Amino acid sequence: MGDAQNEPKKEEGEKKVLHTYALVRYCDMVDEMRTEAMDLSANACEKHSTNNESAARMIKENMDKKFGPSWHAVVGEGYGFEISYEVKHLMYMYFGGNLAICVWKCS
Repeated sequence: MGDAQNEPKKEEGEKKVLHTYALVRYCDMVDEMRTEAMDLSANACEKHSTNNESAARMIKENMDKKFGPSWHAVVGEGYGFEISYEVKHLMYMYFGGNLAICVWKCS
């Protein structure tokens, strides 16, 4: 009986935490821009759940319309990046657990 009680404890340590909400890892945008970018990113990823390229295109085009040209967006899993960007125009977030979204503006 003592062994059966120890088994659930082992399983709890192996669980992976998945977030079902948007989790902003880094953002230096003003509040209005951050809120718009987060909402837009979440909507794009839900609408194009099977096509990251289409989600990124949707984010980029809508950010260009709302905040002026030269926006870039990357949507995917397991990537790293090093970019140059316009100050106060970068957001890096996770959506749906493992989907990373990076949105930035170049001048």
